[in-house]
Amino acid sequence: MCSSASCARATDDTTMTKPAPPALLRVTNLHKQFGDNAIIKGIDLSVAPGDRIAILGASGSGKSTLLRCLNFMEKPTSGRIELGGTLVGTEKTQRDGSVKTDYSERELTAVRQRVGMVFQQFNLFPHMTALGNVMEGLRTVKGMAHEQADTMARAQLARVGLAEKADAYPARLSGGQKQRVAIARALAMEPELLLFDEPTSALDPELVGEVLRVIRALVEEGRTMLLVTHELGFAYHFANRILFIADGVIHEDGTPDEVLKHPRQARTQAFLARHNEFHF
Repeated sequence: MCSSASCARATDDTTMTKPAPPALLRVTNLHKQFGDNAIIKGIDLSVAPGDRIAILGASGSGKSTLLRCLNFMEKPTSGRIELGGTLVGTEKTQRDGSVKTDYSERELTAVRQRVGMVFQQFNLFPHMTALGNVMEGLRTVKGMAHEQADTMARAQLARVGLAEKADAYPARLSGGQKQRVAIARALAMEPELLLFDEPTSALDPELVGEVLRVIRALVEEGRTMLLVTHELGFAYHFANRILFIADGVIHEDGTPDEVLKHPRQARTQAFLARHNEFHF
C-alpha cells in the first residue's frame, strides 16, 4: 500500500499525463485545385470543441473554398481531414508514392450531417414553405417520420424567431428571414460543427443584425463554429480565434486582440487598414 502522500502524487501524475481529448476537426496540408488554378495551398487547422473561429481575408483568398472542403461540397485535391479523430475517406498510396484519398458518397452524407453549413445565398427550395425546407433533410437524409420531423422543424424555426413563418414560402420572406430559415435547417440536423459562409453578405444592412443575433445565441450555447465574414466588429466579439487567409494559406492565427488589434503579418496589417471602419 502507498502512503497518503505517495498516493496523492500518483493521482496527480495520472491527471497530468491524461491525454487531451481529440480535436473535433483536424486538417492537415489541405490543397484544392480547379484545373491548374490552386485555391487552397496547404492549410493546417485544428478545431477544438467549443471553438468559435472567424475567418477573414480578401475576396478570392480561399475562405469559402476552405469551408466547402470541410463540408465536402468540394472534395480536396490532397490532404487529410479528420472528424472526431477519424480520417474521412480511404487513403491509397499510388505507384509514384503519392497518396490519393477516395471518398464514398455514403460516408460524405454522414459527414454532412455532422458538419452543417449555412450559405451566402440561403439555398432554400422556392417551392417549399419555411417548414418544408427545415423538414427536408430530416425526412430524406435521416428518414424521420413526418410527424416527428414536423415537430422538430417547428422547434428550430421557433429557436430562430420564425415560428409564425412556418407556412410562408421563401418569396414571401425577407433576406434576413430566409437566412434564419437556413440556420434552422442546419440546426435541425443536430451538427457537431457549424460552418457559416458570409451569412450576412447578401443582406440589406438593416437585416444584418437579426442574423447576427441568432449566431450570438448559438455562441452562448457553446456551439463549435467557423464563420467566414467581413463583419470585423462582430468577429472580434464572436470569436475566440481569428484566422487571416491570403493566397490560399493561413497568414495569421490568434486571438481577436492579437490578429485584429496587434497583427504581426504585413498582409494582415494591409487588409485591416482597408477595413478600419469597425470599432471595438
